[in-house]
Amino acid sequence: MTRPADDGIANRGLQPLPPNDRAQNVMTALARFIASSQLRRGDRLPTERELLQALGVGRSTVREVIRQFQALGVVESRKGSGTYLLRRVTPDTVHMPLSFNPLHLRDALLQTLDVRRGLEVEASGLAALRRTTADLVDIENKLDVMEQLHHREGSAGPADLQFHLAVYDAAHNPLFSQLLEQMREAFERFWEKPFDRPDFASRSFPFHRELFDAIAARDAILAREKALAILTVTEEDIREMSK
Repeated sequence: MTRPADDGIANRGLQPLPPNDRAQNVMTALARFIASSQLRRGDRLPTERELLQALGVGRSTVREVIRQFQALGVVESRKGSGTYLLRRVTPDTVHMPLSFNPLHLRDALLQTLDVRRGLEVEASGLAALRRTTADLVDIENKLDVMEQLHHREGSAGPADLQFHLAVYDAAHNPLFSQLLEQMREAFERFWEKPFDRPDFASRSFPFHRELFDAIAARDAILAREKALAILTVTEEDIREMSK
């Protein structure tokens, strides 16, 4: 038997927020509300409408925060029912996104690439071992879109990111999605035309199809090799284009 949050949510810490850093403030406010309301695992959170009215923020901000809480394993959304608590958090324990502010884009990309190499190579190998038929269809669909954009525009941009996220999903380890969520902003810099160069890392394009083929063949060793090849080209371009 789940307990819905009562109507007096404003009395337990949900108040209109200032305009700056809305998403981060909503995360903190919602964590504080969960703690002060003494919600337990399985309890239903306030509805989307209740949250946006209580906090004075837009629907997109509330949805972004709920998505982040889902990725971090804090809540789950049930279609037609609501959003339910999976584990308790407080403002002190909620996993906030990792961030760093190096002075130069080159340094930021190289530092993030170290982490991508550690995560992405292993995720690709695990995807080859664990992928389902549905995973394979999803990865190939994302790859097809990426290839179409690349041939038409010379750069795949966000479609490239979606391909890599599909590979992570196929690894079937929720910790990957949690780590990615915390580093999402840093990761997305790779697909925002670094150094104002649309051709950034374009030489890695053929390796994406080869990575897919390795995952399809359940060849974990080859999948890791192809993922590493993609990241090697990316590093070469960072160093070359930042001179």
